[in-house]
Amino acid sequence: MTQLISLFTVITVLLLSGCGVSNIGSNLSQALMNQNDPELVKAGAPAYLLLVDSLIEGDPDDSDWLRTGANLYTVYAAAFVDDAIRSQRLSSRAFDYGQRALCEEDSDGCGLVGQPYSAFKNSLQEFDDDELPALFSMTTSWLVWAQAHRDDWNVVAAVPKIELALLRIIELDESYENGRPWLYLGMLYSLRPPSLGGKPDQARMCFERALNLTGGKDLGVKVAYARYYARLVYDRELHDRLLFEVRNAQATVEGLTLMNTLAQSEAKQLLLSAEEYF
Repeated sequence: MTQLISLFTVITVLLLSGCGVSNIGSNLSQALMNQNDPELVKAGAPAYLLLVDSLIEGDPDDSDWLRTGANLYTVYAAAFVDDAIRSQRLSSRAFDYGQRALCEEDSDGCGLVGQPYSAFKNSLQEFDDDELPALFSMTTSWLVWAQAHRDDWNVVAAVPKIELALLRIIELDESYENGRPWLYLGMLYSLRPPSLGGKPDQARMCFERALNLTGGKDLGVKVAYARYYARLVYDRELHDRLLFEVRNAQATVEGLTLMNTLAQSEAKQLLLSAEEYF
């Protein structure tokens, strides 16, 4: 009942404010990203998700709403859901929206993820700057889906394709979303040790490039650098330096406040567990 009241309130405020429908998606995302209380976002986000779901139901071919749905479900599933079953369910919805958004933006995106590797690689070259937002949303939702379904053998086949998609995004605009394509590529290269196909040297290069592009403002980059790379190679000095920098940094940054606040919380937990890990 509380969530239904919250949803009604959100819709009422949006209608009374007179803001155009085309602005609602970006306004919702921006409001969430600028919030410094993660618990408030966690409690209120379901209302936003239900609102976006209803708008997509009303216009299922609208690529903007599909992309917004993919982005919001991706963030929510990755940041606020601990239960494995719910994470799989919500990340699957994010991934579905992401694929549909790309398909609506460009017919070359229809059925893209199911293509064989060589065909997938060729199809990526058909996308240009106009499709970049949809391609990025699809790829990030795919990455979160893969993480939630990591015990599924289908993920093994997906990882090389996700890598190709991230490389294509970087080719189009390496600074897109403050260099986050480099961050995600670094995480991807760090998922496995070298003996099992991991690429730690390339991962470090990716994390460093992401740091340069964001100017250190995106604290999530340093946390990911510590969690995925420094722990992989057992570099305690790098691990602790990065996390202490995060802990002592200013979290309030336009468009990054929520993620920075979450990053500081994660940094504290990683520091607490460092003695046991190393």
